Amino acid sequence: MTVDWSPVTPAEVVRAIEEYDSLGPERFFAVHGYAPTTTYDLVRDDRTYPPKAILGTAYELATGKRLASADFEGGKSGAVKVLGELGFTVARRA
Repeated sequence: MTVDWSPVTPAEVVRAIEEYDSLGPERFFAVHGYAPTTTYDLVRDDRTYPPKAILGTAYELATGKRLASADFEGGKSGAVKVLGELGFTVARRA
């Protein structure tokens, strides 16, 4: 499946980050169906976030459609690339 990320704007990404902050990681993952990150972190305001979960949630906020984790890649050619193109910083985990 190829996902059309064009509906997702930085505003939806920020909303997804704010939801992650308000729910906390465990509830966020339970609500949206994602798992913690293993390779990359989305970095914003000296905090780190799971790129794939944030982007998938941003997509849901933008379109009303939920993506399963298996529907798209999280790595360099997937979520990391899309988030970078939207102006966010994603760094490889140490």
